[in-house]
Formats: sequence, C-alpha cells, structure tokens
Amino acid sequence: MNDRIIDLESRMAFQEQAIHTLSETLIEQQRTIDSLNRTVETLRQRLQALDPSPLQPGETEPPPPHY
Repeated sequence: MNDRIIDLESRMAFQEQAIHTLSETLIEQQRTIDSLNRTVETLRQRLQALDPSPLQPGETEPPPPHY
C-alpha cells in the first residue's frame, strides 16, 4: 500500500511540473502572437499610408477597352 502511495505522489509531482511547463510555454506563445499581431497591424497601416487606393470609395473601375 505504501508503494502505491509513493508511486501516486511521484506521478502527481511529474504532472504538476508538466502542467507548469506547458503553462509557461503557452504564456510565451501568446506574448509572441500578440507581438506579431501588433507588428502586422503597424505594417498594414504603413502600407496603406504609402499606397492609397486609386479608386474612390463607391467608385467602380470601368472595364478595359477590349470589352
């Protein structure tokens, strides 16, 4: 009986460490995702500022001459 308790305690300690490691990894990945999202948004805004659309809102482009 004592061996079973020791085995269970050992497994529980291992699982607690694994959960802690997974939690830390998840936190770091979320920070990376947040940083990448901010970078993409910044680049999107800069790209829009450099190259505005030639079409005005609501304006449709006429078909090419060969139609």
